[in-house]
Amino acid sequence: MSAGAEPYQEALAAAVRHAIRWLESQPHRRVGPQQAAKELLAAFDGELPQSGMAPAEVVDYLASHAEPGLMAMPSGRFFGWVIGGTLPAAMAADWLVSSWDQNSAMRYATPAIAAIEEAAGNWLLQLLGLPEESDVGFVTGATMANFTGMAAARWRLLKDAGWNLDRDGLFGAPRIHCIVGEERHETLDLALRYLGMGSPTVVPADSQGRIDAAELDCALDRIALARSAPGSGPTEGSGPAPILVCLQAGNVHSGAFDPFAAAIAVSKAHGAWVHVDGAFGLWAAAVPELAGLTTGVEGADSWATDAHKSLNVPYDCGIAVVRDPQALRSAMGQHASYLLQDADGSGDPSHKVPELSRRARGVPVWAALKSLGRDGVAEQVRRLATSAARLAEQLAAIDGVEVLNDVGFTQITLAFGDDATTRGVAARLIADGTVWMSGSRWHGRDVLRISVSNWTTDAADVAAAVEAVKVALETVRRSQP
Repeated sequence: MSAGAEPYQEALAAAVRHAIRWLESQPHRRVGPQQAAKELLAAFDGELPQSGMAPAEVVDYLASHAEPGLMAMPSGRFFGWVIGGTLPAAMAADWLVSSWDQNSAMRYATPAIAAIEEAAGNWLLQLLGLPEESDVGFVTGATMANFTGMAAARWRLLKDAGWNLDRDGLFGAPRIHCIVGEERHETLDLALRYLGMGSPTVVPADSQGRIDAAELDCALDRIALARSAPGSGPTEGSGPAPILVCLQAGNVHSGAFDPFAAAIAVSKAHGAWVHVDGAFGLWAAAVPELAGLTTGVEGADSWATDAHKSLNVPYDCGIAVVRDPQALRSAMGQHASYLLQDADGSGDPSHKVPELSRRARGVPVWAALKSLGRDGVAEQVRRLATSAARLAEQLAAIDGVEVLNDVGFTQITLAFGDDATTRGVAARLIADGTVWMSGSRWHGRDVLRISVSNWTTDAADVAAAVEAVKVALETVRRSQP
């Protein structure tokens, strides 16, 4: 007999109380955590209790003891890495996903989830201007979205080269030549390692991190020449070389976008598959006045993005888009007699993602898009870019602050003269806790990197951030000999 709602009521009520209290604290709380993992471990570790605790008490214990170790990532003053907040509709939908408890692998078994995710995928293609024939899969994040798109590329490129990857594996297969820009995100290299395709060929980038399309063309020419040279090797064969070119929408330091029209044109001239890592930047396509940043991106073959970034849904919401459904479903799909197939022949959600068991992660995406609409998404992404521009302008007016990048989207990279001062400012900001900005290294310099990704960031948050940086710099200068 089903237990019904009664066993859940007190625990869920406790969770609501703690969640509301946490969200209410965001405008005024310290951004960084107050305790480190080593300090917190004592409250959660030790011997496994012999007897259990009531569910509501577990929630109370969990919330109260975890609170000192939580970072205020939902705060409008959080500018670290590229991490968005969560929209109300998306958060509530995510709670429903947990309570519905659907394994979203099979269309036949969970038709509501399949329909919602299919609709969300269609809306995303419309919003981002991507080919309507594309398949959309919901994965854990941008890393697995890159992996999924590149796995589809591997399958198609090897099939077109006459190699049966499913039957024969990679050993002895024709080499796939992978080309990336000098300033690509590390997750592209990680996906290549996962896929057994080795280290990529690196093409120079400009001062903002954009791949040089002319240099890309030269690299492609070199591959073609090597392919046609006598004694090129048993795995090279004849005909065009299998080539995967990876581009990016949104450099993690500068926010810059690769020149898609030119880079895709030269790639296609050499028969390459083009994959775009657009973890946060692909959303610029939804904003009419920013869409020029992504001009030509629709000419690629696969795209990766992350809805928890610029769209602001909960974590575990990466999106893989592949123009060639056969390639995606061949690379990702699995079939077993016990898995019930929907009679309409549409294929299962599990055919488009690496996992068989997974939560209904496309539902919060649908909820976010439904709550915002096309205009709302455009306005949200526009506000992120506008806040970044305002923040950069005000920071640049402070003596001793260098804005190192052209601020055209949501990223700002700062330096404060020498590396020691920059590191000192970063450390001071973290210690102060008013804002969170993460340190990095770019173009041979220590930098402070700012990412405006949260839908709640407003003019007051921008002003608080500018003042925090100003005070941190003054404090560091006073401490220097």
